[in-house]
Amino acid sequence: MLKKAYLEITNECNLACTFCHGTKRAVRYLTLEEFTRAASELRKHSDYIYFHLMGEPLLHPLLGEFLDIAEELGFRVVITTNGTLLSERGDILLSSAALHKVSISLHAYEANCLDMSLSKYLDSCFDFCRRASERSVISVMRLWNIGGEDSENGAILSQMREFFGGEWQAVRKGYRVAERVFLEWGDKFDWPDEDAEICSDCHSCYGLRDQVGVLSDGTVVPCCLDADGVIALGNIFEESLSDILAKPRAVALRRSFETRRIKEPLCLRCGFATQRVK
Repeated sequence: MLKKAYLEITNECNLACTFCHGTKRAVRYLTLEEFTRAASELRKHSDYIYFHLMGEPLLHPLLGEFLDIAEELGFRVVITTNGTLLSERGDILLSSAALHKVSISLHAYEANCLDMSLSKYLDSCFDFCRRASERSVISVMRLWNIGGEDSENGAILSQMREFFGGEWQAVRKGYRVAERVFLEWGDKFDWPDEDAEICSDCHSCYGLRDQVGVLSDGTVVPCCLDADGVIALGNIFEESLSDILAKPRAVALRRSFETRRIKEPLCLRCGFATQRVK
Protein backbone atom coordinates (compact mmCIF):
# COMPACT_ATOMS: atom_id res chain seq x y z
CA MET A 1 0.00 0.00 0.00
CA LEU A 2 1.07 3.56 -0.72
CA LYS A 3 0.74 6.21 1.97
CA LYS A 4 -0.49 8.94 -0.38
CA ALA A 5 -2.43 9.15 -3.62
CA TYR A 6 -2.47 12.58 -5.26
CA LEU A 7 -5.46 13.19 -7.52
CA GLU A 8 -5.42 16.56 -9.27
CA ILE A 9 -9.09 17.52 -9.54
CA THR A 10 -8.14 20.66 -11.47
CA ASN A 11 -4.86 22.17 -12.63
CA GLU A 12 -6.28 25.70 -12.64
CA CYS A 13 -5.30 28.08 -9.87
CA ASN A 14 -6.65 31.50 -8.93
CA LEU A 15 -3.13 32.68 -8.01
CA ALA A 16 0.25 32.77 -9.73
CA CYS A 17 2.76 32.24 -6.93
CA THR A 18 6.36 33.07 -7.74
CA PHE A 19 7.59 30.00 -5.84
CA CYS A 20 5.33 27.62 -7.78
CA HIS A 21 6.51 25.87 -10.95
CA GLY A 22 3.13 26.25 -12.63
CA THR A 23 2.12 24.07 -15.55
CA LYS A 24 2.09 24.32 -19.33
CA ARG A 25 -0.85 21.94 -19.57
CA ALA A 26 -4.26 23.15 -20.75
CA VAL A 27 -6.70 23.97 -17.96
CA ARG A 28 -8.78 20.96 -17.07
CA TYR A 29 -11.34 19.92 -14.44
CA LEU A 30 -12.12 16.30 -13.61
CA THR A 31 -15.64 15.18 -14.44
CA LEU A 32 -17.69 13.18 -11.94
CA GLU A 33 -17.14 10.03 -13.99
CA GLU A 34 -13.40 10.60 -14.24
CA PHE A 35 -13.05 11.27 -10.54
CA THR A 36 -15.01 8.13 -9.67
CA ARG A 37 -12.86 6.00 -11.98
CA ALA A 38 -9.56 7.42 -10.75
CA ALA A 39 -10.50 7.40 -7.06
CA SER A 40 -11.75 3.81 -7.26
CA GLU A 41 -8.42 2.72 -8.75
CA LEU A 42 -6.39 4.69 -6.22
CA ARG A 43 -8.38 3.25 -3.31
CA LYS A 44 -6.88 -0.18 -4.06
CA HIS A 45 -3.46 1.26 -3.27
CA SER A 46 -3.92 3.92 -0.58
CA ASP A 47 -6.11 4.97 2.34
CA TYR A 48 -5.31 8.66 1.86
CA ILE A 49 -6.25 10.78 -1.14
CA TYR A 50 -4.95 14.30 -1.74
CA PHE A 51 -7.13 16.54 -3.95
CA HIS A 52 -4.08 18.28 -5.30
CA LEU A 53 -1.02 18.18 -7.47
CA MET A 54 -1.15 21.47 -9.30
CA GLY A 55 -4.07 23.90 -9.16
CA GLU A 56 -6.41 25.12 -6.39
CA PRO A 57 -8.86 22.32 -5.46
CA LEU A 58 -11.39 24.70 -3.88
CA LEU A 59 -12.10 26.08 -7.37
CA HIS A 60 -13.77 22.86 -8.47
CA PRO A 61 -17.59 23.19 -8.59
CA LEU A 62 -17.98 19.46 -7.82
CA LEU A 63 -15.83 19.56 -4.69
CA GLY A 64 -18.72 18.47 -2.45
CA GLU A 65 -19.62 15.56 -4.71
CA PHE A 66 -16.01 14.42 -4.85
CA LEU A 67 -15.83 14.46 -1.06
CA ASP A 68 -18.98 12.34 -0.90
CA ILE A 69 -17.49 9.77 -3.29
CA ALA A 70 -14.24 9.70 -1.32
CA GLU A 71 -16.23 9.05 1.85
CA GLU A 72 -18.15 6.21 0.20
CA LEU A 73 -14.85 4.65 -0.88
CA GLY A 74 -13.45 4.89 2.64
CA PHE A 75 -10.73 7.45 1.90
CA ARG A 76 -9.29 9.94 4.33
CA VAL A 77 -9.07 13.20 2.37
CA VAL A 78 -6.26 15.75 2.52
CA ILE A 79 -6.60 19.17 0.90
CA THR A 80 -3.79 21.60 0.05
CA THR A 81 -5.03 25.13 -0.58
CA ASN A 82 -3.73 28.69 -0.82
CA GLY A 83 -6.48 29.67 1.61
CA THR A 84 -8.04 32.47 -0.41
CA LEU A 85 -11.33 30.61 -0.91
CA LEU A 86 -11.79 29.21 2.59
CA SER A 87 -14.35 31.83 3.55
CA GLU A 88 -16.47 30.82 0.53
CA ARG A 89 -15.84 27.08 0.30
CA GLY A 90 -14.69 26.08 3.77
CA ASP A 91 -18.12 24.87 4.84
CA ILE A 92 -18.12 22.32 2.00
CA LEU A 93 -14.89 20.87 3.37
CA LEU A 94 -16.02 20.83 6.98
CA SER A 95 -19.32 19.15 6.15
CA SER A 96 -17.46 16.06 4.92
CA ALA A 97 -16.84 13.18 7.30
CA ALA A 98 -13.98 12.07 5.01
CA LEU A 99 -11.91 15.21 5.56
CA HIS A 100 -8.77 14.37 7.51
CA LYS A 101 -6.41 17.32 7.06
CA VAL A 102 -6.19 20.70 5.35
CA SER A 103 -2.82 22.27 4.57
CA ILE A 104 -2.87 26.04 3.99
CA SER A 105 0.04 27.65 2.15
CA LEU A 106 0.20 30.99 3.98
CA HIS A 107 3.26 32.00 1.97
CA ALA A 108 0.95 32.32 -1.05
CA TYR A 109 -0.16 35.76 0.15
CA GLU A 110 3.21 37.46 -0.20
CA ALA A 111 3.78 35.85 -3.60
CA ASN A 112 0.73 37.57 -5.10
CA CYS A 113 -1.08 40.90 -5.25
CA LEU A 114 -4.40 40.10 -3.59
CA ASP A 115 -7.46 42.32 -3.25
CA MET A 116 -7.71 41.56 0.47
CA SER A 117 -5.43 42.73 3.26
CA LEU A 118 -3.02 40.35 4.93
CA SER A 119 -5.00 40.68 8.16
CA LYS A 120 -8.28 39.72 6.49
CA TYR A 121 -6.67 36.80 4.68
CA LEU A 122 -5.12 35.47 7.88
CA ASP A 123 -8.31 35.88 9.91
CA SER A 124 -10.15 33.78 7.34
CA CYS A 125 -7.50 31.07 7.45
CA PHE A 126 -7.24 31.07 11.23
CA ASP A 127 -11.01 30.97 11.67
CA PHE A 128 -11.18 27.95 9.38
CA CYS A 129 -8.47 26.20 11.39
CA ARG A 130 -10.36 26.78 14.62
CA ARG A 131 -13.62 25.46 13.16
CA ALA A 132 -11.79 22.50 11.66
CA SER A 133 -10.31 21.65 15.05
CA GLU A 134 -13.80 21.60 16.55
CA ARG A 135 -14.70 18.95 13.96
CA SER A 136 -11.58 16.86 14.72
CA VAL A 137 -9.91 17.87 11.43
CA ILE A 138 -6.18 18.64 11.40
CA SER A 139 -5.04 21.98 9.98
CA VAL A 140 -1.46 22.70 8.96
CA MET A 141 -0.49 26.27 8.17
CA ARG A 142 2.64 26.26 6.07
CA LEU A 143 5.40 28.82 5.66
CA TRP A 144 7.58 26.98 3.17
CA ASN A 145 9.34 30.14 2.07
CA ILE A 146 12.58 30.40 4.04
CA GLY A 147 15.01 31.92 1.58
CA GLY A 148 12.16 33.20 -0.59
CA GLU A 149 9.07 35.33 0.04
CA ASP A 150 9.41 35.55 3.81
CA SER A 151 9.38 39.24 4.68
CA GLU A 152 5.79 38.95 5.95
CA ASN A 153 6.57 36.04 8.26
CA GLY A 154 6.91 38.29 11.29
CA ALA A 155 3.48 39.86 10.75
CA ILE A 156 1.93 36.45 10.09
CA LEU A 157 3.37 34.97 13.28
CA SER A 158 2.32 37.99 15.33
CA GLN A 159 -1.30 37.75 14.19
CA MET A 160 -1.25 33.98 14.64
CA ARG A 161 -0.11 34.30 18.23
CA GLU A 162 -2.75 36.93 18.92
CA PHE A 163 -5.51 34.78 17.40
CA PHE A 164 -4.66 31.42 18.97
CA GLY A 165 -2.86 32.51 22.14
CA GLY A 166 -1.61 29.87 24.54
CA GLU A 167 1.73 28.09 24.60
CA TRP A 168 3.04 26.68 21.34
CA GLN A 169 4.50 23.20 21.53
CA ALA A 170 7.56 22.48 19.38
CA VAL A 171 7.12 19.51 17.04
CA ARG A 172 9.36 18.02 14.34
CA LYS A 173 8.47 20.42 11.51
CA GLY A 174 7.35 23.47 13.49
CA TYR A 175 4.80 24.08 16.23
CA ARG A 176 1.48 22.83 17.53
CA VAL A 177 -0.26 26.16 18.07
CA ALA A 178 -3.61 24.74 19.24
CA GLU A 179 -5.49 21.44 19.37
CA ARG A 180 -5.12 19.85 15.91
CA VAL A 181 -3.65 23.13 14.52
CA PHE A 182 -0.02 23.21 13.41
CA LEU A 183 2.53 25.58 11.87
CA GLU A 184 5.12 24.08 9.53
CA TRP A 185 8.36 25.69 8.37
CA GLY A 186 10.32 24.85 5.26
CA ASP A 187 13.00 26.13 2.92
CA LYS A 188 12.17 27.35 -0.55
CA PHE A 189 13.25 24.72 -3.08
CA ASP A 190 13.77 24.38 -6.82
CA TRP A 191 11.08 22.39 -8.60
CA PRO A 192 12.23 19.64 -10.96
CA ASP A 193 12.39 21.04 -14.47
CA GLU A 194 13.57 19.52 -17.74
CA ASP A 195 15.53 22.66 -18.62
CA ALA A 196 17.29 23.04 -15.26
CA GLU A 197 20.83 22.02 -14.41
CA ILE A 198 21.39 18.52 -13.01
CA CYS A 199 21.21 18.59 -9.21
CA SER A 200 22.21 15.08 -8.25
CA ASP A 201 22.23 11.48 -9.47
CA CYS A 202 22.52 10.02 -5.97
CA HIS A 203 19.40 10.73 -3.96
CA SER A 204 16.17 9.04 -3.02
CA CYS A 205 12.51 9.96 -3.40
CA TYR A 206 9.09 8.98 -2.05
CA GLY A 207 7.78 8.63 -5.60
CA LEU A 208 6.18 5.22 -6.24
CA ARG A 209 7.45 4.10 -2.84
CA ASP A 210 4.90 5.86 -0.66
CA GLN A 211 3.07 8.06 -3.16
CA VAL A 212 1.74 8.31 -6.69
CA GLY A 213 0.11 11.17 -8.59
CA VAL A 214 -2.66 11.41 -11.16
CA LEU A 215 -3.00 14.56 -13.27
CA SER A 216 -6.37 15.97 -14.32
CA ASP A 217 -6.16 14.25 -17.73
CA GLY A 218 -5.58 10.87 -16.08
CA THR A 219 -1.81 10.75 -16.57
CA VAL A 220 -0.09 8.82 -13.79
CA VAL A 221 3.15 10.38 -12.50
CA PRO A 222 5.51 9.19 -9.76
CA CYS A 223 5.21 12.12 -7.39
CA CYS A 224 3.45 15.38 -6.58
CA LEU A 225 6.15 17.57 -8.19
CA ASP A 226 5.86 16.40 -11.80
CA ALA A 227 3.89 19.50 -12.78
CA ASP A 228 3.78 18.83 -16.52
CA GLY A 229 3.53 15.06 -16.59
CA VAL A 230 7.04 14.59 -17.95
CA ILE A 231 7.30 11.11 -16.43
CA ALA A 232 4.04 9.80 -17.86
CA LEU A 233 3.68 6.19 -16.72
CA GLY A 234 0.23 5.54 -18.16
CA ASN A 235 -3.35 6.78 -17.97
CA ILE A 236 -5.65 5.75 -15.15
CA PHE A 237 -8.75 6.33 -17.32
CA GLU A 238 -7.53 3.63 -19.70
CA GLU A 239 -5.60 1.12 -17.55
CA SER A 240 -5.61 -0.20 -14.01
CA LEU A 241 -3.12 1.43 -11.67
CA SER A 242 -1.68 -2.01 -10.86
CA ASP A 243 -0.84 -2.54 -14.52
CA ILE A 244 0.68 0.93 -14.80
CA LEU A 245 2.89 0.45 -11.75
CA ALA A 246 4.09 -2.89 -13.11
CA LYS A 247 5.39 -1.38 -16.36
CA PRO A 248 9.18 -1.45 -16.90
CA ARG A 249 9.59 2.33 -16.60
CA ALA A 250 7.75 2.47 -13.28
CA VAL A 251 9.60 -0.54 -11.89
CA ALA A 252 12.98 0.89 -12.95
CA LEU A 253 12.13 4.30 -11.49
CA ARG A 254 11.12 2.85 -8.14
CA ARG A 255 14.29 0.77 -8.08
CA SER A 256 16.43 3.83 -8.82
CA PHE A 257 14.99 5.58 -5.77
CA GLU A 258 15.71 2.55 -3.61
CA THR A 259 19.33 2.29 -4.79
CA ARG A 260 19.95 6.06 -5.12
CA ARG A 261 21.05 5.63 -8.72
CA ILE A 262 18.93 8.17 -10.51
CA LYS A 263 18.49 7.90 -14.28
CA GLU A 264 15.28 9.78 -15.17
CA PRO A 265 16.24 13.22 -16.58
CA LEU A 266 13.57 15.06 -14.57
CA CYS A 267 14.57 13.35 -11.31
CA LEU A 268 18.19 14.33 -11.91
CA ARG A 269 16.98 17.93 -11.81
CA CYS A 270 14.84 17.80 -8.65
CA GLY A 271 15.90 20.42 -6.14
CA PHE A 272 13.43 19.15 -3.53
CA ALA A 273 14.83 15.61 -3.43
CA THR A 274 18.39 16.94 -3.41
CA GLN A 275 17.51 19.31 -0.55
CA ARG A 276 16.30 16.38 1.54
CA VAL A 277 19.68 14.66 1.14
CA LYS A 278 21.64 17.56 2.62
